[in-house]
Amino acid sequence: MAPAAVAPGSLQRDAFGHLVYTGADGVVHGGVVPVRAFPIDGRLEDIALVGRDGHELAWIPRLDALDDASRVLIADELSQREFMPAITRIVSVSTLATPSRWVIETDRGPTELLLRSEQDIRRVAGNTLLIADGHGLYFLIRDLTRLDRGSKRLLDRFL
Repeated sequence: MAPAAVAPGSLQRDAFGHLVYTGADGVVHGGVVPVRAFPIDGRLEDIALVGRDGHELAWIPRLDALDDASRVLIADELSQREFMPAITRIVSVSTLATPSRWVIETDRGPTELLLRSEQDIRRVAGNTLLIADGHGLYFLIRDLTRLDRGSKRLLDRFL
């Protein structure tokens, strides 16, 4: 049986703030989590509602096709789960070998990251890079060509 699209009014929060999905069959599923099929590109389409057991309960091809209440609930939940700051500038690196500490500017403000090895920098698609921090955070460079010359020069040493 294919997962159903979310029907209006079938998604809400429980008393603990967890999402609850009620299927077309009337079965209530607590603790559901929205998961993007393509999380890096940031589009609000192709989203699955996944139950506690990891099974897909509903598929949402386009978030804008939902009622306002469901759309707000899903967008809010995604923003809480998917914290992936985008690097806008590399200010400095502690050493040109790994591990190294990077001082960076992101779309969420200045911070530092610990790069343990060159393998923690992955090319996702085209000019998009994903950098895994030594503390478990992920940082995104959406378009390598849009970085300033100094940032590109520092990054080239690790690619």
